[in-house]
Amino acid sequence: MKSLFYIISVYFFLTSCVTSQNKKTGNDKQYFIAYNIHEHDTIHKNNYEVITMNMDGSNKKNITNNPDVAWTYYAYKNRLFLISDRDTCKRCFFLYETDVNGANTKKISDLMLEDSWMSGRKNGEELVAAGRIGKELRYQLFIINTRTGEHKQLTNEPDAKYGDPCFSPDGKKIAFYYQKNKKDRKSHEELFIMNDDGTDMTQLTHYPEDNPSAKEYGYRAGATKWHPTENFISYISLQDGRHSIYAITPDGKKQWKLINNELSEAYHDWSSDGK
Repeated sequence: MKSLFYIISVYFFLTSCVTSQNKKTGNDKQYFIAYNIHEHDTIHKNNYEVITMNMDGSNKKNITNNPDVAWTYYAYKNRLFLISDRDTCKRCFFLYETDVNGANTKKISDLMLEDSWMSGRKNGEELVAAGRIGKELRYQLFIINTRTGEHKQLTNEPDAKYGDPCFSPDGKKIAFYYQKNKKDRKSHEELFIMNDDGTDMTQLTHYPEDNPSAKEYGYRAGATKWHPTENFISYISLQDGRHSIYAITPDGKKQWKLINNELSEAYHDWSSDGK
């Protein structure tokens, strides 16, 4: 996960995505949780694995079993998508697919990806993700066809940083964080929204610069997730000394703290029924 992982992992249980399968006995959905762990391996110090388990925490299973950096960020039904640097250079991530049991693992695309959340539409046929072309053009947004591996570039700003994109429930809009100049340490990311073709980019959040945590290292807006049934986008922000999950409507008119407790929370996802 991002470097922020090391700060907040001690405070909460890190879930990476929620996946579901249809039960054989009916139309009810059976949900599983897929998440990332860091194996304390003295030989492979950068060994991250993907674990699946039942919703009650039982039946944990390592579905990657590879001494690579493997992080999962999106699932559609029994299709689990992850980024991995296996068979390539360190932290050179590519998109892979497996299922909830770790079977049929395969590489999806030759587009190199960034460490970022991703999102899907059209029944998992397309993903929106942050990727890179060469060393200069990094953290740009792409739509990837998960069947063919072909990709379409949406943004092209060498100095800017785009990340954690997510589709709206109807697939017509994309929410994401955006930093205008990633080389400027005084600047930071904000939450934006745009059409699925990259047009009509609009800012949603405005970080309170007078907040006590304004000068601390951490997310200002990130890990965006569009709620599947309610009209809001959830995201994380470092405010008042800890990372918390906030929500905002797609028009930016209503913003609130979604979860209010004394602990830090951050990376999260919604089940397909929104519950």
